[in-house]
Amino acid sequence: MSDIKRLVAESLAEIARSAKSGGPKVRVGLMAAGSEHGAEELLRGAVLSLETSERVAPVMIGPRVSLGEEREKCLDWIEVPDAEIPAELEKALAEGRVDGAVALHFPFPLGVTTIGRVVTPARGRPMIIASTTGTSAVGRGESMLRNAVYGIAVAKALGVQRPTVGVLNVDTAQPVFRALSRMAERGYSVAFGSSVRKDGGSVLRGNDILAGAVDVCVTDTLTGNVLVKMFSSYSTGGSYEALGWGYGPSCGEGWGKVVSIISRASGAPVIAGALALNAAAVLGGLPAKVAEELAAARKAGLDEEIETLTPKAAVSEDVKAPASEPTDEEIHGVDVLEIENAVKCLWKAGIYAESAMGCTGPVVKLSAKRAERAHEVLKENGYL
Repeated sequence: MSDIKRLVAESLAEIARSAKSGGPKVRVGLMAAGSEHGAEELLRGAVLSLETSERVAPVMIGPRVSLGEEREKCLDWIEVPDAEIPAELEKALAEGRVDGAVALHFPFPLGVTTIGRVVTPARGRPMIIASTTGTSAVGRGESMLRNAVYGIAVAKALGVQRPTVGVLNVDTAQPVFRALSRMAERGYSVAFGSSVRKDGGSVLRGNDILAGAVDVCVTDTLTGNVLVKMFSSYSTGGSYEALGWGYGPSCGEGWGKVVSIISRASGAPVIAGALALNAAAVLGGLPAKVAEELAAARKAGLDEEIETLTPKAAVSEDVKAPASEPTDEEIHGVDVLEIENAVKCLWKAGIYAESAMGCTGPVVKLSAKRAERAHEVLKENGYL
């Protein structure tokens, strides 16, 4: 057979295999060493991915190990010593020998973060956690706002065209939610989800993440990392991550690679899930989706909102409290990092107020007869 005929025959065979399996295979590189459960656990995850996903073609990178299973023959290997695995994985990505990668660690530059996905226990719904490793920005507010954009991009890459979004009630949640709301008013297409609690709202509590109240839960990276660990291993005592898709694929401005992260505690089911999620993100054109979301967010004032979320140098001002009076009313929605300044802002307006911590977060306590004016003052000064 001539070379041309052979190439045509191979191409037709590949087309036939793709059609039979429902679409093209995605070659996803997987680090073959570094797990606390041994190299065999990583191999089990790769083999399991072949059984559970028709789109994944795992490529093991590292010293060859064996489970003695027939399915192992379907795996490709790039055999290198343990010490060379990270460099070889990066090289395979750069040369196009793999389309995406699942790594136990990866040297992401500042500005690149991973967007995870968990199984929520109350209703079994998947929920995206934005973000889980790396960092999208140095400033907390900017990073969470960018995490929201990246979480939406990942959801869209996975086929969720209008994902619902909520912001977890951690430090800076309220300013980030306000920034997103203003961007929505200027045309950014963000669909806010709602808490499962009676009073609703898009600033989420612990109940909401257990229930999977939204498609995308926005939080800071360290909190997101803890959430993935808890959701993946709460049924095993913590030493073995058994549920979910790992810490998710990488996102960042100008970042063109799709690299997903697992941990040394990740078990075969999570490894298989991470491989499948990575392949889906590659097929969904994740880097392009990130670029599109950033462009849309910028048109709606992303850069201006980042500026408002950037901490300014504190201005020392001696503000005296007005005469005290009974505080029989509460104002919710001021961020914990702004609560003391919000109280002083009311003092300057002649309204006596106190800061306190309620069950849903910080509150401003004041007289009910001052509440309407206090809301106006806090809104005018950007606290609500």
